[in-house]
Amino acid sequence: MSASPMAPEATPHLLIPFASASAPECRAIGPQLVTPHLNALLAELTPEDTDAGNDHSLSLPHERALAQAMGLLQPDGTPYGDGMIPWAAAHSNDPATPQAWFTPCHFQVGMEQVTLLDGAPLDDAHARPLFDALAPFCAEDAITLRYESATRWHASGEALRGIACASLDRVMGRPVDAWLVESPANPAGAQLLKRLQSEAQMLFYTHTVNDAREAARQHIINGIWISGAGALPAPLAPPTAPDMPDTLRQAALRADWAAWQAAWAALDATAIKPLLDAARRGEAVTLSLCGERSAQRWVNAPRSAGARLGHFFKNLRSPAPAWKVLDSL
Repeated sequence: MSASPMAPEATPHLLIPFASASAPECRAIGPQLVTPHLNALLAELTPEDTDAGNDHSLSLPHERALAQAMGLLQPDGTPYGDGMIPWAAAHSNDPATPQAWFTPCHFQVGMEQVTLLDGAPLDDAHARPLFDALAPFCAEDAITLRYESATRWHASGEALRGIACASLDRVMGRPVDAWLVESPANPAGAQLLKRLQSEAQMLFYTHTVNDAREAARQHIINGIWISGAGALPAPLAPPTAPDMPDTLRQAALRADWAAWQAAWAALDATAIKPLLDAARRGEAVTLSLCGERSAQRWVNAPRSAGARLGHFFKNLRSPAPAWKVLDSL
């Protein structure tokens, strides 16, 4: 998920997905992280909001934080329910129509569980024939499928209204049984989507595209994952866009913890340092750190020169190391 189509915020806001992760291997790395600029920045800022959650939520903390930053809220100003942030509708020109994203992917079938794995690399030559095979089945159920890219297909139709579905980031690398689409408000739609997922598995499994992928020693594409479903009651106001680096997320989804540690070092030297410099100048900045359970937002308000001096002496004490903050997310 990317904030790139959105207009930038007036106040710099750095939103970091997978600033920590729940895997024990990641937790063990925490005390080894070298993030001097993050340590210093946290000492400059004030905690403003904590979004406490758990490892079983359908929407990840960084998705909830991004929705809030964009103003992607229900008409009464409250957040959407778990797994019900209408991402596909928010990125469309017709947000009132129920929509979702269908992602072609690889389901690894084990003795006791089915695990969702990334189907990459996937290009148009392999994705388009699979899309063409599935689209007529969707049309029979009044779902219009549009080819957006090799790795994301856009779906629209009434069956996608009121559907709670797990984020692709949440399910990647995990057993899928606990994350299949549900909807007490739209049980018929949920059942239809589950049937479409089953039909996609049967269609794709014997497709000639997968013969070519097996010959190239690539993961076969044997199913779809549905996410970002729902509709907006009204067009979204011009949304804001935090700066949301993707390097920690990419490493975490691959469970490459050495790369994750290296990505933190790079972020500390690049994205974090200018935010720290701005905060020390008394400029307003926002930092959101998001793990797999919770998210925390820090802010500072613009300060006069005298207030900055007082704040400097206040923070001469040694702050808690950043890794302890990350470990709490």
